[in-house]
Amino acid sequence: MEPANLFTVLRRYWRLLAGCTVAALIVGFVLTPAGDAVDNGKWQCKVAITPVAGAADTVRADQVLSYAQGSAVTTAAAQKLHITDVASLSARRTVAAASTQMLVFTTTGPTQQSCADLAAALSEATITGYSQESKKSADESIKRLRAQADTQQQQLDDLQKQFSRANTTDQAKLQPQLSTATAALTKTLGAIADLQNYSQTDAIQQWGSIDAKELGGNLLTSPTRSVRLALAVVLGLALGVVAALMLSRMDTRLRTRDGAEEAFNLPVIGEIPLLSRRLRRLREPLVTARPEDPATEAYRSLRSTLLLTGPRALSAQLGQGGLDPDDRRARRAAEPAPVVLVMSGRSGDGRTTTVANLAATLAETGRQVLVLDCDFRQPGLRGHLGVGDGPGMAELLSGEQLPDPVDLIRRTNVPGVALITGGNTTAYPAALVLRAGEVLKLARRHADVVLIDSSPLLHANDAYDLVQHADAVLVTVMAGNLRPEEADRVSELLARTGVPVAGVALLGAEGTTGRRKRTLRPGRPPAKGSPAKGSPAKAAPAAKSTPSVPEPQRRTEPAPRVEPQRRPGEHQRPADPRPAAPGYGEAPDRRDGATSWGRRPAELPPEEPVETTLQLRLGEDR
Repeated sequence: MEPANLFTVLRRYWRLLAGCTVAALIVGFVLTPAGDAVDNGKWQCKVAITPVAGAADTVRADQVLSYAQGSAVTTAAAQKLHITDVASLSARRTVAAASTQMLVFTTTGPTQQSCADLAAALSEATITGYSQESKKSADESIKRLRAQADTQQQQLDDLQKQFSRANTTDQAKLQPQLSTATAALTKTLGAIADLQNYSQTDAIQQWGSIDAKELGGNLLTSPTRSVRLALAVVLGLALGVVAALMLSRMDTRLRTRDGAEEAFNLPVIGEIPLLSRRLRRLREPLVTARPEDPATEAYRSLRSTLLLTGPRALSAQLGQGGLDPDDRRARRAAEPAPVVLVMSGRSGDGRTTTVANLAATLAETGRQVLVLDCDFRQPGLRGHLGVGDGPGMAELLSGEQLPDPVDLIRRTNVPGVALITGGNTTAYPAALVLRAGEVLKLARRHADVVLIDSSPLLHANDAYDLVQHADAVLVTVMAGNLRPEEADRVSELLARTGVPVAGVALLGAEGTTGRRKRTLRPGRPPAKGSPAKGSPAKAAPAAKSTPSVPEPQRRTEPAPRVEPQRRPGEHQRPADPRPAAPGYGEAPDRRDGATSWGRRPAELPPEEPVETTLQLRLGEDR
C-alpha cells in the first residue's frame, strides 16, 4: 500500500486508533504501580549452600529447600538488611536445587552491593536457621534416646543380677538375653553421642563465594510509570493501525475514483472533496456561501464537464443571459430547455446537495435554471435554496387538470435559480410521476436548463420512471456509502433506458488506490469538408468515423434510444433541426460565430492521445 493511501485509511479510521490508544493507556495506568519504583533487575547474584563434611547422610536436600523457601528465612534476611517490605524482598530472590547436595540462591538488585548483600543475608539466614532447627531436633532426639537408654540400662541390670544368682545351666540360658540387652544399650548410647556431635556443629555451609553479574535493562523492564504509559500508547497505536488495515481490506464500499469508475462502468466527471462539518451545516449552496472554497471549484469543474459531455442543447444555451425576455421566450419555444436528471443509488449520496450547487454554478454562466424537486419521499431542496413550504410538484402532478407550472415556480436565494418544491405529498409517490412528461413539456419553456432531483434508484422506482423524460443523467455517489454490487445494479438499470449518462459525481472523494493502466484512445480525425485551420467559415456536419483500434478492444456501440409510446396529447419532443453533434476531434458547429462551449475544435487536436469522458460515456474501451 502506498504511503498516501495508508494515511487515507488511518484518517478514515481515526476513531478506532483513538479508542485503541485510550484503552491501552488505561490498561497501562492500572497495571503500573503508583509512583516510580526502583529497577531491581539490573544486577544478579548467585550463592550455593551444601551440607558440611560428614553431615551428608543426615542432611536431606528437600528439607533444606523447604526451609529456604519459607518466610522465616526472608524475614530474617530483611531484619539483617533493615528492610521493612518483606514482600518486595521475596520478589527479588529465588531458590532451587542444583543437585541432591546443593541449593542455589539467585537474587537481583539495583546495585551490585545490594544484590550481594541480599544473597549473603539469605545464605546466612538459611545456614543459621537450619542449624538451629537441626540442633533443636537433635536435642529432642537425644532426650528421647536417653530415656530409652535408661530403660535399657535397667533391663540390663536386672539380667546381670539374675545371671549372677543362677546356676550354670540357667546362666547358659540367660547369656543370649544379656548379650542382646548390652548391644541395644550400646547402640542407643552411640546414637546419643552422634546427635550430640551433630548439634554442636552447623549442618550446612556456604559453597564458594557470591557470583555477581550485571543485567541489561530495557523498556519492557522499566518500572517508571511515564515510560510504561508511553509504551502502552505505542502498543495501542500499533494495534489500532493493524485493526484499521484489516477493516480497510474487508470494506468493499466505493471510496475512490478508480473504484467508482470500475463499479459503475461510467466515467467520474466530478470529484467533490469531503466537506467539514461546519460547511455541511450551511443552509444555502456552497457555491454562493463560499465562492472561493476548493469544493466550490470542484462543483464548477463538474459543471464544465457536464456541459462538455452532456446533451448538445445544454452547451448551446451558453450566452443567452443577455437576451431580452421576448427573444428568450422565442428561443425556448423553438429549442426547449434540456432536462438533466440527478439521481443516486441510495439515500445519503449527496444528490440534493449536488442539485443545489450544480444549479448555482449553471446560473453563474448566465443561464436561468429551474429545479424540480421530484423526491416525494424525503424532499429537501427548499431547505438548501431558502424557499418556504407550499404547493409544488405533488399538487402539479396529482391534479386532474394540468396547470401552468409558472404558478408554482418560486424564487430562491440564488440569483438565476428557481424552484418548484416537492409540495405536500398525499398520494402514493410512484403514481405522481406518471404525468411527469406533460409537466416537463411545460417546464422546458420557463428556463434554460431544468434540473430534477429524484428518489434513490435502489429504494424507489420514481427515478426510473423519470429517466425516460430526461436528456441526460448525472449519478451521484458518496464515498463509502455504496457497495460495488449496488453500483453495478444502478449501471444495469440505466443501460436499459438508453438515456445518455453524463457520468458519476463522487462526493467525499479520497485518493486513488493505485495507478491503473488505461488504453488511451486517439480523437476522431476531422471529416471531409471540415474547414482548415483558421478558416472562419461555419463547419458543415461531418459523418462520424470509426477509430482505428484493434478488433478485440472495440466495444459494441449502444443501441439507439427507443422513445416509449405516449398517450394522445402527451408531450412529444420537437425534432432537433440542427445537425448531429460532431464527435470528439471533429469540427464543431458555430452559433452566431461562437464556438460551441466546452467542445474542442478540430483544428486544435490534442498533442498526444488523451482519453476523454465523452469516449467513456460512448462506451469505448479504456
